[in-house]
Amino acid sequence: MKNPTDWQQILIECKNNIQTNIQPCLKTLKQPQPNLGMGAGGDAMKPVDLAAETAIIDTLQHHDVSFTLISEESGIKKFGGAPEECFLTVDPIDGTTNLMHGLPFYASSIAVSHKPELADVYAGMVVDLSHDVTYTAFKGEGAYRDGEKMESSKTAFLDEAVVGLDLNTFKAKAVVPKVTALIENTKHIRHFGANALEVCYVANGLTDAFIDLRGKIRATDVAAGFLIVKEAGGIVTTPDNQTLNVKLDPKQKMSFIASGNMQIHQKIVSLVKP
Repeated sequence: MKNPTDWQQILIECKNNIQTNIQPCLKTLKQPQPNLGMGAGGDAMKPVDLAAETAIIDTLQHHDVSFTLISEESGIKKFGGAPEECFLTVDPIDGTTNLMHGLPFYASSIAVSHKPELADVYAGMVVDLSHDVTYTAFKGEGAYRDGEKMESSKTAFLDEAVVGLDLNTFKAKAVVPKVTALIENTKHIRHFGANALEVCYVANGLTDAFIDLRGKIRATDVAAGFLIVKEAGGIVTTPDNQTLNVKLDPKQKMSFIASGNMQIHQKIVSLVKP
């Protein structure tokens, strides 16, 4: 079992290797992409997704880590002689659509846990691949952006807040009524298109909350980000303000509210319909 210092080194090596591995793919984005089928999470796979996933797997194998991979692309795979020793929940590229369109907002997400449960994640990293910014957290040790400790926002009033809201879904007619009151009471609504990174923006105080009520976001997208938010002083719950814990699985989906502090969290919860 690796200690936090080991995992810090391993995760940073994962980041570096991902950045190296995806470079050839970034040069061919304007060319027709091969049909690689559907990933375990249900989205079409791109070469850049698999290049990032390969970089992660190769890095852990280089360090002789036994692990169970829980990936949005390849699904659940076991590596090494004791794969139950740790679980690695990854979204190799979150925001692939942004990347394919040349929009500079996409990330890689890696979460480490002893068990395949969201509440058991003890190490996490989200890498902003466009801007070379790295968000990390280890349970009980705080959250960091490029090695500098982060604190989530203290903004308590919605008319002053910047709030992320994901409405990207074919079920918009069902979701919009749940958030109408929230939209009416919030001046600055945003959505950038990579939820792992948007959650880290809450941790870093760049935004004040992020909300996804679609029941569509996968655990692989946000497993690392949730730990980072909580270690930065933020709050993550279900839409009805209950403790959030789900199975870590590529097909596991959820809804959540992530906020920088309890005051604004309570205001958001009060405005959202269950």
